[in-house]
Amino acid sequence: PAQKDMARRGFLVFLLVTILLLDQTTGQGSHSKARKHSKRRVKEKDGDLRSQINKLWQEVNSLKEMQALQTVCLRGMKVHKKCYLASESSKHFHEANEECIAKGGTLAIPRDSDETNALRDYSKKSLPTSATDFWLGITDMVNEGKFVDVNGMVLSYFNWDRLQPNGGKRENCVLFSQSANGKWVDEVCRTVKRYICEFLIP
Repeated sequence: PAQKDMARRGFLVFLLVTILLLDQTTGQGSHSKARKHSKRRVKEKDGDLRSQINKLWQEVNSLKEMQALQTVCLRGMKVHKKCYLASESSKHFHEANEECIAKGGTLAIPRDSDETNALRDYSKKSLPTSATDFWLGITDMVNEGKFVDVNGMVLSYFNWDRLQPNGGKRENCVLFSQSANGKWVDEVCRTVKRYICEFLIP
């Protein structure tokens, strides 16, 4: 009987230890699962917050751009869905183009006769009388004789003066000639001229 008692007690202790161990491992499993779930929730919340912050930044930046464009339009001239702003200095073509890009636009690119007339009228008011020519955002630097805008887009409107373009490989940039009533003339890109930037507005 004493041996049976000992065996029974040993078995009960074994059962108790086994039950305790099982309880701990399943408890740990559920705790780790809970931790994983809470971590996942935190990550999801972080992701949501990040995307909301990014959206807000995008909205702020677009508002800043709109404000900058409105400032340009107040200083310059608004025509259809464009604003024009005349330069206060003279630069060669590449510098002029970079200056316009830095302000959020490009050199002016008239797309039809209405824009040509608007540019002509605006330049008469805004540029000094000595500046009868100013740079346009049009070149044939990439392919000789194929004039495109500064974004590389093919043009569907041209307004060349008589016998123009006539500069060959030497003259790859285009001027708007006031003296020729808004006609285009090709010119050496290193020539220093006034310029007008254009900004697309919604």
